Amino acid sequence: MSECNFQHVSVLLNESIEGLNIKPDGIYVDGTAGGAGHSSEIAKRLTTGRLIALDKDPDAIATATERLSKYPCATVIRSDFAEIPAVLDSLGIDKVDGVLLDLGVSSHQLDEAERGFSYHSEAPLDMRMSQEGLSAYDLVNGASGAELAKILYDYGEEKFAPRIVNAILDARAVKPIETTTELADIVRNAVPAAVRRKEGHPARKTFQAIRIAVNGELDRLSETLDRAFERLAPGGRFAIITFHSLEDRMVKQAFAEYTKGCTCPPEFPVCICGKTPRGKLVSRKPIEPTPEELEVNHRSRSAKLRIIEKL
Repeated sequence: MSECNFQHVSVLLNESIEGLNIKPDGIYVDGTAGGAGHSSEIAKRLTTGRLIALDKDPDAIATATERLSKYPCATVIRSDFAEIPAVLDSLGIDKVDGVLLDLGVSSHQLDEAERGFSYHSEAPLDMRMSQEGLSAYDLVNGASGAELAKILYDYGEEKFAPRIVNAILDARAVKPIETTTELADIVRNAVPAAVRRKEGHPARKTFQAIRIAVNGELDRLSETLDRAFERLAPGGRFAIITFHSLEDRMVKQAFAEYTKGCTCPPEFPVCICGKTPRGKLVSRKPIEPTPEELEVNHRSRSAKLRIIEKL
């Protein structure tokens, strides 16, 4: 794959770069380099500083390496963002001035049919961001009915999970479910007719749930939140772009925990817990795309950006 084929429109680009409050001599980590959109904007603002750009997708790494080659300050490493501490240790870096995570599936991953992320085009059921390990095919054809139902409920918030799972079990009893369109058709036929008539594809939540399970997305995020926050220098900022309520809830709760101070009962005359806030929110509410951005990139519609500064 040539780098020019990797198309990805960076979501909330200006807002996230502004939110990181980049210092020319600072050290920054882009944990989801993708097509290097955010990374390039960080790199061009650095003089003596440093950018560490990570991604677990080999296509993204090839692209980011090429697009960031003109910035001597940038180091591109193939790694999951959950490994940020290990990566920093390997580079001899203790603290950083900013961490950015863009948790969305890249436009490239959706548009390259053979990656198997999209229900719009026929491809092998895959959905692996790292292109290795357990695939969507393995999960859909190998997981028990109870496991599949839990995945659809927990990660897709899909209320028709029992109907969809029963349809999957019936179909795979005849032959393995091999392609994205096969799975999409099974889901479409399993949900009530009223749901099929609504706007949007009825398989959207199922595909989201399976993708999250295949890539361990929520587990990785949960591991990363504390680890990355710990590696921030005082005044350093952590900016995270989420694309669905499950991710956003995790980020919101973690950030609330970092900003929490004394937990003593209100009737105590003095604080004895000794707890002080570790961070402060840069904006009280999540930042969302402008109407102008929504017009040019409809995939940004569910994006939310939250930023916290370490005290």
